[in-house]
Amino acid sequence: MCGRYAVTLPPDAMVEFFQLLNRIEYPARYNIAPTQPIAAIWEEAGQRRVHLVRWGFVPGWVKDPREFPLIINARVEGMDRKPAFRDALKNTRCIVPASGYFEWHTRADGKKQPYFITRADGRPMALAGLHATWSGPDGEEIDSAATITVPASADLAHIHDRMPAILPEAAIGPWLDVRNVRAPEAHQLALPLPEGALKFHPVSTRVNSARFDDPELIEEVVPEAPEPPRLKKAGGSGQLDLF
Repeated sequence: MCGRYAVTLPPDAMVEFFQLLNRIEYPARYNIAPTQPIAAIWEEAGQRRVHLVRWGFVPGWVKDPREFPLIINARVEGMDRKPAFRDALKNTRCIVPASGYFEWHTRADGKKQPYFITRADGRPMALAGLHATWSGPDGEEIDSAATITVPASADLAHIHDRMPAILPEAAIGPWLDVRNVRAPEAHQLALPLPEGALKFHPVSTRVNSARFDDPELIEEVVPEAPEPPRLKKAGGSGQLDLF
């Protein structure tokens, strides 16, 4: 699962890289968390536009978003059959720009070490996503999005067994082209990147809290050493046992 990510691309660079028709003032973010506003890109009349949406997918058929579970990721397996995502895969695909994302590895001592994962070539990421607009009875609207996850590539599997679907640049156009590229074809674009396409390093556990959002969160750190196993006395024997 991808539950935190960063975007450091300046607005003008985002426009140029993703060939956008518009721009939004989106400051550098280093710890984007669920329910927060995120930048999402989709096509309108064949033109790419960027929008601010809620990270947490709300299908249009939901009666009350407050009673609907928070969905930030759509698993690629079965998303073409699940009611929450089926129509979006056909009609409202999007991409979510990112500079990198965070994932947590559970160590042998039970503690979780966060890693920051980026493209090895340093270029921006295009996370495959789905978006929706919910309209309420009083005219209120919620634009929302979810990112798609796939099984992790072999070189990342030791950190976590899932990763976001990061589209190669050649796949961005077909993914966004909902007029001409059908859902089954688009489904085949959401794949793990090949081994070596990404790089990663451990970062501070400060990223665990969404209240922190600063450049230090993506800097490499030396992980804490694992705690040694504790010893206890075996009952009545005077000996020590590992547990």
